Amino acid sequence: MQFLSEEEAYLFYNKYAYSLGFSIRRGNQHKVKNSSTIQQRTFTCSRQGVRAEDKREEKFNYSRPETRCGCDARMKISLTNGIYYVYEFKEAHNHSLATGNMSQYLRSHRKVTEAQLANAEVAKSVGISNKATIDLMTKEACGPENLGFISTDMKNRLYSKRTLKAKVGDTGGVLEYMEKKVSEDVNFFYSIQVDEDDLITNIFWTDSKMVSDYALFGDVICFDTTYRKLDDGRPFGLIVGVNNHKKTIVFGAALLYDETADSFAWLFRTFLTVMSGKHPHTILTDEDAAMAKAIRSVLPHSHHRLCVWHMNQNACKHLGGVVTDYKKFNTDF
Repeated sequence: MQFLSEEEAYLFYNKYAYSLGFSIRRGNQHKVKNSSTIQQRTFTCSRQGVRAEDKREEKFNYSRPETRCGCDARMKISLTNGIYYVYEFKEAHNHSLATGNMSQYLRSHRKVTEAQLANAEVAKSVGISNKATIDLMTKEACGPENLGFISTDMKNRLYSKRTLKAKVGDTGGVLEYMEKKVSEDVNFFYSIQVDEDDLITNIFWTDSKMVSDYALFGDVICFDTTYRKLDDGRPFGLIVGVNNHKKTIVFGAALLYDETADSFAWLFRTFLTVMSGKHPHTILTDEDAAMAKAIRSVLPHSHHRLCVWHMNQNACKHLGGVVTDYKKFNTDF
């Protein structure tokens, strides 16, 4: 069996996998010396191999589902005179296969098309939720079995294809600044989260004084993302507290891609890691549903309270007429 390209071989094996009821992924590859051309490629069952032992700290109270079981099914191709030939094919699996129409829900058989992604981006820009968008797409496709993807796929694509893309120069500047701070303070800590395209999404940093202050005064903290950079609107968050002189002190800072539960959860997990797992007794925030969700997930033992200042701001924003017409309202409120 022969193919004109590595992609053609992948599509063939994926189609074969769909008919049998399993998912595939690209495995090892070898390239032609001093070239980007692939000389050999292995396509494997997605359940090939076993995951390494999870070495994350015990304080992370979530785990990934086990999806690998050492399946040895695979197809290997090699390039000869511009043509890829199959030189090894193993068809036996050590696990059950999907039956009926369930193959369409396996990873390698799901795909969000560019048209679907564009529609979802337009909907998101006018305030329509991802769930509502996917529900509409499902109806247009006459059922989820005809949609071609699941909600998580769309969420990942939207998160990955951001409106704001960190340019190489910007990324280099951020890393250069962080490394400079590390050289000045060996206990300076920073963490950068990137997406599947290796573009920066979220950044968190703190220094030795902030860590020391948190150990002493970290029982009550306040997290606020009110400030936004003028250039791109990315939320800048500060984790602050108060010392015994009633002075505001900073425990950490973050530049986030967005204000979603995923971004907040990453930030809080990173914060706990550098703070040796110490949970604050109380955390004050604004009225943000995504933030509340992240706190319940990552800081379940902390008391979540709303900031009075934000409550006053929201009252003025939504009850402006009442505040103006009833002078006593502010006092009573």
